[in-house]
Amino acid sequence: MDWNSVVQAILGVGAQVLIPILIIILGLIFGMKPSKAVLSGLYLGTGFIGMTMAINQLTAAVSPAAKALAKYTGINLPAVDFGWTGAAAITWAWPLAFTFFVIEIVINVVMLLMKWTNTMNADMWNVWGIALTGYMVYQMSGSLIWAYVAGGIQVVISLKLGDMWAPEIKDMLGYEGVTVPHIEAFTAVIMSPVNKIMDFIPVFNRKWDAASLKRKIGVLSEPVTMGAIIGLVLALAGHYSIGDALNLAVTTGAIMAIFPVMAKFFMDALTPFGTQMSNFMKKHVKGRDFVIGLDWPILGQSTELWVTMVVLIPVAILFAAILPGNTILPLAGVINYCIGVGGLLLTGGNLLRMLVLGVIYQPLFLYGATYFANIFTKLAKETGAITVPKGSSVSWSSIEAPELRFLMGLSGRGNVWAIVGLVVLLALFVWLYRQFMKNPIPANKYSKLIKKEAK
Repeated sequence: MDWNSVVQAILGVGAQVLIPILIIILGLIFGMKPSKAVLSGLYLGTGFIGMTMAINQLTAAVSPAAKALAKYTGINLPAVDFGWTGAAAITWAWPLAFTFFVIEIVINVVMLLMKWTNTMNADMWNVWGIALTGYMVYQMSGSLIWAYVAGGIQVVISLKLGDMWAPEIKDMLGYEGVTVPHIEAFTAVIMSPVNKIMDFIPVFNRKWDAASLKRKIGVLSEPVTMGAIIGLVLALAGHYSIGDALNLAVTTGAIMAIFPVMAKFFMDALTPFGTQMSNFMKKHVKGRDFVIGLDWPILGQSTELWVTMVVLIPVAILFAAILPGNTILPLAGVINYCIGVGGLLLTGGNLLRMLVLGVIYQPLFLYGATYFANIFTKLAKETGAITVPKGSSVSWSSIEAPELRFLMGLSGRGNVWAIVGLVVLLALFVWLYRQFMKNPIPANKYSKLIKKEAK
């Protein structure tokens, strides 16, 4: 039996089918009524499909504006940005990709049994991110064994990230029993030193979230209004006509308003599921609070998340134009989920911190995409999953955890500085993990001045 073909056939139905099926099965195991389990699964699938449609529409709307902006800044860069969809396509076409399911499942089961994690990762579709790390590390180090070790390290990190974020997701969004255990949130680790410095700057300790802004600036803080303003500014910067600029403004505003509506389906799916799972654990597994790992769109009701990612679009274009040595123009990956998700979870939704951190760390992703362009291009050509334009290369402008993958790849070569860098990076992760587990950051942590303002 060709197991690779079997896995490819299963994955072909997409995350919007696989994850709801897993949720239905888990719901039945945890004692949900069949009707409620099926409803939770279908609502979850609806949320993912709706969120994916909105994200795709947003990308389709802003990418031409980003391209126009780049044109008027004189950018001419050789690497084609194919986004996460292109990266996933070529990774799943790699013959060894499906073997990383074994790495994911075995490590997750062992860590659960040993009580090293409470996160059960249900998002098997995103195993492609682990396989991509394996391929990158293999190409950089020449060692397939080290590639699997690196994939294993990523699995451990992802599960511990899931443990970290679960209390905050419950506090911030009201979702019980779920978390986001994916490597894109690793951006929070490298952001953490600067975020710590911000603790000593009073302006960053105010409550900068959509709700508090609404009290201060009213209608301007509404997602539809902010989206329209951002879309209009981006369009005018790209020299759009007034009509086209207004069209983009309305489109962007509408999509920003749609995101919270789509996120409501996650609430309808996950609230009864999380409650049932919590009751099951209290009754049958005393002392354990398991959480289910799902993909980042479950965070979609956060206005701060979308505002940050859309505002940073012109910032990414500007950096692409001025950074020496950069070879990629952000287009398909111009909406940087890593900065949005990592910043949201690290700061508890502090919009000002998220924006400042996004500006500071955006260059890391462009340089990461530039460095890995040759590896992406090689994989694309080897698999034939996508066509590489003649004389060009392909890459991903918002690649997840570029620093982790870079250091693991070079460490496999025996590069001393890379090994030291990897140890420091993992130590920083352990420090942040302990900080969160000791005192999870609630959504209102950065509110030292709120009581004074209220008075």
